Amino acid sequence: MLIFPFTLLLFYHLNTKVENTLCRMMGDPKYPLLFQDGDIIIGALFVIHTEVSLPSFEFTQKPQLLSCSSVNIKDFRLAQTMIFAIEEINKSKSLLPNVSVGYQIYDTCGSRLSSMSATMALMNGPEFATGDRCSGQSLIHAIIGETESSNTVILSRTTGPFKIPVISPTATCECLSNRKEYPSFFRTIASDYHQSRAIAYIVKYFGWSWVGAVSSDNDYGNYGMAIFLKTAQEVGICVEYSVKFLRTETEKIKKVVHMIKQGTAKVIVAFLTGFEMKSLLEQLTIQNITGLQMIGVEAWITAKSLMTPNSFRVLGGSLGFAVKKIQIEGFADYAMKAFWETAFPCSSNDEVNCSQYQDLFVVKNYNEDVPEQRFLSHVYKAVYAVAHSLHSLLKCKEQAGCEKGLTIQPQQVVESLKKVNFTVKTGDHVWFDSTGGAIAQYEIVNWQQKSDGSLQFKPVGYYDASLPPDQRFVINTKNIIWAREKLEKPRSVCSESCSPGTRKAAQRGRPVCCYDCIPCADGEISNETDSINCKQCPGEYWSNAEKNECVLKAVEFLSFTEVMGIMLGFFSLFGVGLTALVAILFYSKKDTPIVKANNSELSFLLLFSLTLCFLCSLTFIGQPTEWSCMLRHTAFGITFVLCISCVLGKTVVVLMAFRATLPGSNVMKWFGPSQQRLSVLAFTLIQVLICVLWVLISPPFPYKNIKYYKEKIILECSLGSTIGFSAVLGYIGLLAVLCFILAFLARMLPDNFNEAKFITFSMLIFCAVWITFIPAYVSSPGKFTVAVEIFAILASSFGLLFCIFAPKCYIILLKPEQNTKQHMMGKTTSKF
Repeated sequence: MLIFPFTLLLFYHLNTKVENTLCRMMGDPKYPLLFQDGDIIIGALFVIHTEVSLPSFEFTQKPQLLSCSSVNIKDFRLAQTMIFAIEEINKSKSLLPNVSVGYQIYDTCGSRLSSMSATMALMNGPEFATGDRCSGQSLIHAIIGETESSNTVILSRTTGPFKIPVISPTATCECLSNRKEYPSFFRTIASDYHQSRAIAYIVKYFGWSWVGAVSSDNDYGNYGMAIFLKTAQEVGICVEYSVKFLRTETEKIKKVVHMIKQGTAKVIVAFLTGFEMKSLLEQLTIQNITGLQMIGVEAWITAKSLMTPNSFRVLGGSLGFAVKKIQIEGFADYAMKAFWETAFPCSSNDEVNCSQYQDLFVVKNYNEDVPEQRFLSHVYKAVYAVAHSLHSLLKCKEQAGCEKGLTIQPQQVVESLKKVNFTVKTGDHVWFDSTGGAIAQYEIVNWQQKSDGSLQFKPVGYYDASLPPDQRFVINTKNIIWAREKLEKPRSVCSESCSPGTRKAAQRGRPVCCYDCIPCADGEISNETDSINCKQCPGEYWSNAEKNECVLKAVEFLSFTEVMGIMLGFFSLFGVGLTALVAILFYSKKDTPIVKANNSELSFLLLFSLTLCFLCSLTFIGQPTEWSCMLRHTAFGITFVLCISCVLGKTVVVLMAFRATLPGSNVMKWFGPSQQRLSVLAFTLIQVLICVLWVLISPPFPYKNIKYYKEKIILECSLGSTIGFSAVLGYIGLLAVLCFILAFLARMLPDNFNEAKFITFSMLIFCAVWITFIPAYVSSPGKFTVAVEIFAILASSFGLLFCIFAPKCYIILLKPEQNTKQHMMGKTTSKF
């Protein structure tokens, strides 16, 4: 849609300027597309069109001029900028006062043949047949151009012998920095030397050690890629493939795309001109190759023509270096005004008279691309550089004018350009270094999609060669959207980095970035990334699990902070809480028959002992010490004997109570409450005596067990005396068996609520738990030995709690009508 207004504007300029010519051109010489006469003439070569039709070279007829088509918006903007700058200078009273600056702008159509023809026309001028101002030669004081490095090389070599200065706003090839070959070449943009090295640094910065590389097969691409490859090798980056092509080589482009598709590199460094990038993009789109992280250069990374919804699928997330964006004050309005007055024969503010052009108002956005044209300021600075050099040569004085009569030789302009040092209204400082180039200043841009769906070149950092080395490169990674619109940085390595604890083993026949990671052997470490060898740990040390550090062997024990310790601790405290709730319930119902049955005092004592049993399991968790080792085993033995003693007492009470109902029986006086207390105390004191002897003779103590693992030490409690531990367990077992037998005998007594049968079940569970405990305890390694012991304590404690107290709690809470003396004893009306 924009081709129409651009073509129209070009046609306007062409017709207007040619008709003002005072001389008629003989034959078909090459003439400027845009020109204006003046005291000083600045020539320019731009690719105003991108396609060219070559004439016939059969030598049977007079050669025809090249036919150009397809307007190149980018370079046309450059030509407009040049005209804009010249008009500013002509209006200035301080720069070249009273001296008119003219221009001759040639269209090279992107063809080297056309470029050479235009160069010769600039140097020699066309021949004229008539006219009072005709002369045989036109003196060009300087040439602005070209835009492509390869054509700029041709231009500079052609003009070099004549010392005509060439100032390029966009040619970045490092080859042009050679002052011996191109002594009269200057540029207002930096050499690719900085960009190529910066690309290698950014690849290294993001950890990509495996990349693919494609470049234009011309001076721009070849020199730029050569510098990148050299720098990449220096910083440890491997290149999977490096291929080059020209936009006219369709079959070769297809082979390049196939290579990219088959390659494993996820990052592609594309050192291409805009034309080559367009050709490559077409093939990538056709073959639907997406998800690659493209690293671009200033030639295409901000090319508006490349950013379309279709191409964004391929190039979305691209990252690259762009020429610093600088807005030229007034240029956008100038470009719009020039177009509007050409396209519409009415005022842009007169909506009434312009109503007939309503269908064409869409072109009001004709200049919307101006803010993204990053090279405009370089043309602007190039024109002003020529003007300042001529200003000094013409010995101009403000308001007084210049000495127009002075003859200025091209060599003088070259020498004057080397000394220019000024600041343009954009704030940029303009001067040329020893190679004729400018200081490297780049924006780092990222192809992103806005929330409204539109596409943008998002600045995410910068590179400034004028700053100290440690401050030149700045990037905000958080603002980057990567390929496939992901927030996570892609990985592109031939082999993942060998982390500490492994060593690199080269893969035969492959680049150094391709290797295998071999874990270090036990007792060996590597504490650096990508280590080549593993080191043996000293004798008293052992390699940690990651094999990256020699450490003292780890001490392991059942801790409160690990999952197992937390779970066992939780169940222990849960048991305590549950026992406390039962005690509260029993206390609140202490006057009911079911609580008073079988001696409520023993019930409360049993609940207290169960609480101690649950709590003693906590002593088994944590780092063993001398005191904790003695406490855990003795507390376990004593509390369980106290618990079993209470159960045994309740069992005996059941039996004695039944015997007391027989005629003439008087057994309860021998086993009343006092006797029950004494029996519990006596049974418990026996266990206390056993524990005291155990502690005095050979107590448990902390022990570093290195039997199970070489790499760690199990910190556990040694039993000290195995006999003492066996005596403790044996005594508990003896009481439990005795209790089980007595309860078993009393299980069939005729009461409706016979507690003996519940005691039987509880003792059955208790004995089963501790019988299975012994083999599990012996076979469990390390801290699992302690876990098994805690499990046995908790299981037996919960068994006693549920079997003895759950039925009573059920009746109290859910069957209160059964909580009567008559119901419990199963008595009815006497039959006698």
